[in-house]
Amino acid sequence: MSGDHHGEAAAISAHVRHVETLLEQRGLVDPQELDRALTAFLAGSSPASGARVVARAWSDEGFRTRLLGDANTALPELGLSMGGGLQEQRLKVVENTDSAHNVVVCTLCSCYPIALLGPSPTWYKSEAYRSRVVRDPRGVLREFGFELAPDLDITVWDASAESRYMVLPRRPGGTEGLDEKQLAALVTRNGLLGVAAV
Repeated sequence: MSGDHHGEAAAISAHVRHVETLLEQRGLVDPQELDRALTAFLAGSSPASGARVVARAWSDEGFRTRLLGDANTALPELGLSMGGGLQEQRLKVVENTDSAHNVVVCTLCSCYPIALLGPSPTWYKSEAYRSRVVRDPRGVLREFGFELAPDLDITVWDASAESRYMVLPRRPGGTEGLDEKQLAALVTRNGLLGVAAV
Protein backbone atom coordinates (compact mmCIF):
# COMPACT_ATOMS: atom_id res chain seq x y z
CA MET A 1 0.00 0.00 0.00
CA SER A 2 1.24 3.42 -0.76
CA GLY A 3 -0.10 6.92 -0.39
CA ASP A 4 1.08 10.42 0.36
CA HIS A 5 0.66 10.84 4.10
CA HIS A 6 3.54 13.29 4.56
CA GLY A 7 1.45 16.50 4.38
CA GLU A 8 -1.05 15.28 6.97
CA ALA A 9 1.68 13.91 9.24
CA ALA A 10 3.63 17.17 9.00
CA ALA A 11 0.55 19.20 9.95
CA ILE A 12 -0.14 16.99 12.96
CA SER A 13 3.52 17.13 14.02
CA ALA A 14 3.52 20.93 13.79
CA HIS A 15 0.35 21.12 15.88
CA VAL A 16 1.76 18.77 18.53
CA ARG A 17 5.01 20.75 18.68
CA HIS A 18 3.02 24.01 19.08
CA VAL A 19 1.07 22.55 22.03
CA GLU A 20 4.31 21.25 23.59
CA THR A 21 5.87 24.71 23.26
CA LEU A 22 2.89 26.37 24.95
CA LEU A 23 3.00 23.87 27.82
CA GLU A 24 6.75 24.38 28.21
CA GLN A 25 6.42 28.19 28.17
CA ARG A 26 3.83 28.03 30.93
CA GLY A 27 6.07 25.76 32.99
CA LEU A 28 3.55 22.93 32.92
CA VAL A 29 5.92 20.37 31.41
CA ASP A 30 9.65 19.80 31.38
CA PRO A 31 10.87 19.21 27.79
CA GLN A 32 13.59 16.80 28.95
CA GLU A 33 11.02 14.80 30.91
CA LEU A 34 8.82 14.56 27.80
CA ASP A 35 11.79 13.28 25.80
CA ARG A 36 12.68 10.74 28.51
CA ALA A 37 9.09 9.49 28.73
CA LEU A 38 8.80 9.12 24.95
CA THR A 39 12.15 7.36 24.70
CA ALA A 40 11.22 4.92 27.48
CA PHE A 41 7.83 4.21 25.93
CA LEU A 42 9.23 3.56 22.45
CA ALA A 43 12.08 1.43 23.82
CA GLY A 44 9.55 -1.07 25.15
CA SER A 45 7.30 -0.87 22.09
CA SER A 46 8.04 -3.51 19.50
CA PRO A 47 6.27 -6.15 17.41
CA ALA A 48 8.21 -8.62 19.57
CA SER A 49 5.80 -7.80 22.43
CA GLY A 50 2.77 -8.69 20.33
CA ALA A 51 4.55 -11.84 19.14
CA ARG A 52 5.12 -12.88 22.78
CA VAL A 53 1.41 -12.45 23.46
CA VAL A 54 0.50 -14.65 20.49
CA ALA A 55 3.06 -17.32 21.40
CA ARG A 56 1.66 -17.52 24.94
CA ALA A 57 -1.91 -17.73 23.60
CA TRP A 58 -0.92 -20.54 21.25
CA SER A 59 0.73 -22.55 24.02
CA ASP A 60 -1.50 -21.77 27.03
CA GLU A 61 -5.24 -22.27 26.52
CA GLY A 62 -6.10 -20.50 29.79
CA PHE A 63 -4.14 -17.41 28.76
CA ARG A 64 -5.76 -17.51 25.30
CA THR A 65 -9.22 -17.52 26.87
CA ARG A 66 -8.34 -14.63 29.21
CA LEU A 67 -6.73 -12.68 26.35
CA LEU A 68 -9.79 -12.99 24.11
CA GLY A 69 -12.10 -12.17 27.01
CA ASP A 70 -10.25 -9.10 28.34
CA ALA A 71 -6.86 -8.40 26.81
CA ASN A 72 -6.08 -5.51 29.17
CA THR A 73 -6.40 -7.84 32.15
CA ALA A 74 -4.35 -10.63 30.51
CA LEU A 75 -1.41 -8.51 29.29
CA PRO A 76 0.13 -7.93 32.75
CA GLU A 77 0.72 -11.69 32.99
CA LEU A 78 3.53 -11.04 30.47
CA GLY A 79 4.62 -7.74 32.03
CA LEU A 80 2.83 -5.77 29.29
CA SER A 81 0.09 -3.14 29.28
CA MET A 82 -1.71 -0.72 27.01
CA GLY A 83 -0.65 2.21 29.19
CA GLY A 84 1.84 4.87 28.20
CA GLY A 85 -0.51 7.67 27.21
CA LEU A 86 -2.85 9.91 29.13
CA GLN A 87 -5.17 6.96 29.63
CA GLU A 88 -4.95 3.24 29.14
CA GLN A 89 -6.35 2.21 25.78
CA ARG A 90 -8.72 -0.72 25.51
CA LEU A 91 -7.29 -3.62 23.53
CA LYS A 92 -9.48 -6.22 21.89
CA VAL A 93 -7.72 -9.29 20.52
CA VAL A 94 -9.61 -10.93 17.66
CA GLU A 95 -8.89 -14.52 16.66
CA ASN A 96 -8.42 -15.90 13.16
CA THR A 97 -9.98 -19.34 12.71
CA ASP A 98 -10.57 -21.88 9.96
CA SER A 99 -13.69 -19.95 8.93
CA ALA A 100 -12.96 -16.34 9.91
CA HIS A 101 -10.19 -13.83 9.23
CA ASN A 102 -9.67 -10.44 10.87
CA VAL A 103 -8.00 -7.28 9.59
CA VAL A 104 -7.24 -4.10 11.56
CA VAL A 105 -7.51 -0.52 10.32
CA CYS A 106 -8.13 2.98 11.65
CA THR A 107 -10.27 4.73 9.06
CA LEU A 108 -10.06 8.18 10.67
CA CYS A 109 -6.33 8.47 11.29
CA SER A 110 -3.88 5.78 12.38
CA CYS A 111 -4.86 4.57 15.86
CA TYR A 112 -2.72 1.54 16.54
CA PRO A 113 -1.48 -0.54 19.51
CA ILE A 114 2.03 0.98 19.62
CA ALA A 115 2.74 -0.57 23.02
CA LEU A 116 2.50 -4.07 21.49
CA LEU A 117 3.50 -3.51 17.87
CA GLY A 118 5.94 -0.60 17.90
CA PRO A 119 5.53 2.39 15.57
CA SER A 120 2.93 1.85 12.87
CA PRO A 121 4.04 1.05 9.32
CA THR A 122 3.68 3.73 6.65
CA TRP A 123 1.09 1.74 4.70
CA TYR A 124 -1.16 1.52 7.79
CA LYS A 125 -1.35 5.32 7.93
CA SER A 126 -1.91 5.75 4.19
CA GLU A 127 -5.26 6.98 2.96
CA ALA A 128 -5.24 4.23 0.33
CA TYR A 129 -5.18 1.46 2.98
CA ARG A 130 -7.56 3.22 5.37
CA SER A 131 -10.22 3.83 2.77
CA ARG A 132 -9.94 0.66 0.70
CA VAL A 133 -9.57 -2.14 3.24
CA VAL A 134 -13.12 -1.59 4.55
CA ARG A 135 -14.59 -1.75 1.03
CA ASP A 136 -12.40 -4.42 -0.54
CA PRO A 137 -10.46 -6.34 2.10
CA ARG A 138 -9.75 -9.28 -0.22
CA GLY A 139 -8.34 -6.98 -2.88
CA VAL A 140 -6.13 -5.15 -0.38
CA LEU A 141 -4.88 -8.42 1.12
CA ARG A 142 -4.12 -9.67 -2.39
CA GLU A 143 -1.87 -6.63 -2.86
CA PHE A 144 0.04 -7.78 0.22
CA GLY A 145 0.47 -11.16 -1.47
CA PHE A 146 -2.07 -12.77 0.86
CA GLU A 147 -4.82 -14.70 -0.89
CA LEU A 148 -7.68 -15.94 1.29
CA ALA A 149 -10.08 -18.76 0.46
CA PRO A 150 -13.29 -17.36 -1.07
CA ASP A 151 -15.48 -18.94 1.62
CA LEU A 152 -13.53 -17.37 4.51
CA ASP A 153 -15.46 -14.60 6.30
CA ILE A 154 -13.46 -11.37 6.74
CA THR A 155 -14.13 -8.86 9.51
CA VAL A 156 -12.45 -5.46 9.39
CA TRP A 157 -11.96 -3.91 12.84
CA ASP A 158 -11.82 -0.10 12.97
CA ALA A 159 -9.60 1.23 15.77
CA SER A 160 -10.38 4.48 17.57
CA ALA A 161 -8.80 6.81 20.11
CA GLU A 162 -10.17 4.63 22.92
CA SER A 163 -9.93 1.15 21.41
CA ARG A 164 -7.17 -0.75 19.66
CA TYR A 165 -7.22 -4.16 18.00
CA MET A 166 -4.70 -6.92 17.49
CA VAL A 167 -5.16 -10.16 15.55
CA LEU A 168 -4.43 -13.54 17.10
CA PRO A 169 -3.29 -15.40 13.97
CA ARG A 170 -3.92 -19.08 13.41
CA ARG A 171 -1.12 -21.23 14.71
CA PRO A 172 0.81 -22.77 11.82
CA GLY A 173 0.67 -26.54 11.45
CA GLY A 174 3.75 -28.52 12.44
CA THR A 175 4.67 -26.21 15.33
CA GLU A 176 3.53 -28.45 18.19
CA GLY A 177 7.09 -29.08 19.44
CA LEU A 178 8.15 -25.42 19.49
CA ASP A 179 8.55 -23.46 22.72
CA GLU A 180 7.18 -19.93 23.21
CA LYS A 181 10.37 -18.22 22.04
CA GLN A 182 10.40 -20.26 18.83
CA LEU A 183 6.69 -19.62 18.29
CA ALA A 184 7.14 -15.87 18.81
CA ALA A 185 9.82 -15.83 16.12
CA LEU A 186 7.17 -16.95 13.58
CA VAL A 187 4.90 -13.96 14.26
CA THR A 188 5.18 -10.76 12.21
CA ARG A 189 3.67 -7.33 12.71
CA ASN A 190 1.69 -7.79 9.47
CA GLY A 191 0.29 -11.03 10.86
CA LEU A 192 -0.80 -9.17 14.01
CA LEU A 193 -2.71 -6.70 11.82
CA GLY A 194 -4.23 -9.42 9.66
CA VAL A 195 -2.58 -8.56 6.35
CA ALA A 196 -0.31 -11.62 6.29
CA ALA A 197 -0.37 -15.24 7.30
CA VAL A 198 1.89 -16.57 10.03
